[in-house]
Order: sequence, then structure tokens, then C-alpha cells
Amino acid sequence: MYERDERELRAVTDHLDDRGDLDLLRAANPVSATTGPWRDRPLDHVAERGLNQLLHRTRARRARRRVVLWAEAAAVALAAVFALTMPDLAAAPATAAAPGALHPRDDAAVTLDRLADRAESAARDGGPRLRAGAHVQTWSLAMDEGPDADRPVTLPEEREVRWRPDGSRTERVEADGKFLSERVFPPSRSDAPPRARPPHTAAALRAYLTEVHDPGFPRRTTPAGTQELLDALPSLLDTWTLGARESAALARLLADSGGLRPAGTVTDRLGRSGQAYVHESRDEHLRYMLILDPDTGEALGLEVLFTKDQPRFAVEAGDVMSYSAWRR
Repeated sequence: MYERDERELRAVTDHLDDRGDLDLLRAANPVSATTGPWRDRPLDHVAERGLNQLLHRTRARRARRRVVLWAEAAAVALAAVFALTMPDLAAAPATAAAPGALHPRDDAAVTLDRLADRAESAARDGGPRLRAGAHVQTWSLAMDEGPDADRPVTLPEEREVRWRPDGSRTERVEADGKFLSERVFPPSRSDAPPRARPPHTAAALRAYLTEVHDPGFPRRTTPAGTQELLDALPSLLDTWTLGARESAALARLLADSGGLRPAGTVTDRLGRSGQAYVHESRDEHLRYMLILDPDTGEALGLEVLFTKDQPRFAVEAGDVMSYSAWRR
């Protein structure tokens, strides 16, 4: 596993509550107990999704415990925690569905080829440089599982990552404007993506994101497809703030990959105007919507929503599974 998985998996094991959690944890192991001798391997796509489900469930429990503690300290804190998911606290149930999906306007849709041309032109004129660290706001569904599962809860989080010259970093986390934590991590020995400096050509960036999606040895020989690129993108953008050249390379890579259709203009959750591009994953019943700056190709946000009811998780079609908004 890469460092994020190791750190969060340790946190998960401290909060395992039932056999269903243990089953999810076992499912997150991409190699069975009888497979050998090389049992330490990177997570595959199925295992990564299973681990994420387990993380969401444990985060939901920790969030509920935080709510109780804050409510005991001051009633206003309870309202702050659920400001995004429970606009009418007095009338809302104990859980609430995710905020609604964004709806692009069909006017002035720009093809990815055209947007990539604009981004490359903007990069030649200068623009911001690549910077280590990131500032991201996320909304993630915490889902229960089973016939009696409650409707999902949305967990909002704002995280700012700052890197130091010695390779250490600080991560500050807030939720609804309330400070939650600030942690310092020592320098990492890893030089693999996404820790490695991202390239600024489309071909090299595809190889980089392919390794982000499928880390480890031996490296896969086939490049990542469109959905895999979108799945890997948050790992990159949660670690680095792309410069003009890197944003142009990303736009060109996505244009060359195909599978993303222009959906028009959209105002994201931070009030910014962007161009929306949609990819449908019919096998998994998911819709990805990537929002790019129309002039520079900068990635502003990524929304993933369910396109079909998932009764096992009390999920309904149109529920937003995750949303990330990146800021400079």
C-alpha cells in the first residue's frame, strides 16, 4: 500500500465495529491468504473501492462522535457541523442525503480539444508554476450497508497541505469553518507518484497517472483509460497545485483519451464558472463530471454521482458519492 492507505488503514482498524467491517477489510486485500510468496502488493481497483467504503463508514462514526461532543460544549457547533447536509436542523432526521448534483448549462460548450489549445496558449504566455502542496474542499458520502442501512451522510472537509524544504509537510483540516486538526508528517522516502514531481507533457503525465492508479512492481504495460485517469486525478491534485504547463498537459491528455463529452458551462460549489466534461461508467453506474477552467485548463472540481439506486447502501440515483474542489 502507499502511505495514505497505510495511515488510514491503521485508523480504520481502531474503529472496526462488526463482522461487516471485517468483511470489507478482508475484501480490501488484493491477494488471498493462500497466495504466495509475494503477498504484499498494491491495491487493485476493487480493493481500493472496498477500502474507501470502510474509510467512509469509520469516518461517519467518528463524525457522529464529534457531533455529540460539540453538542455538549455548545449547541451552535452542532448546527455548524451539519450546515451543508442539514439546512433545517429542527426538522431534519439524524442522517441526511448528499447535497444535490451540479447541472451544467448547455450553452457555450467547448470541446476538450479546443480547451486544450487554449490552455497550451496560456502556458506559453507564462502563468503560475507548479507548487508542492494543495488546498481542497471535499464532500464525501459515508454509507452504511445492509437491509436496514440509513440514508448516507455527507462529510464535508477542507484540507490544506503545505510542504517544507526538508520534505516534511503539515495538513490542516477544517469542517464547515471549524478547526479539526493540524498534523505534521515527517519527510517521506517515496519518490513514486504522486510524491514525484508531475511532468508537463501529455504522454509523460499519462504514464504518471497510470502509476498513481496502479502503483507497485511490475508496472502495467497498458496506459490508464479515461475512468482510471479520473480515479487517479484526486491523488495528484491533493498533493500538488498544478502550474500552467501541467494544467495544459492534463487538458491535452484528457482530450486525447476520449470518453469525456462536453456538457456546457457550470458554476461549481465555490461559485466559480467552468466547463463541465462528463464520463459515464455504465458498469459501475457512476457519472464523473470534471470541471475545468475554460481558459487555462486548470482542474477546478470533480463530481462522482450514482446513476442507479443502490439499495444495499441506501443510495438513490442522483446521490453525489464524492465531490472535490481544488483551490489555489
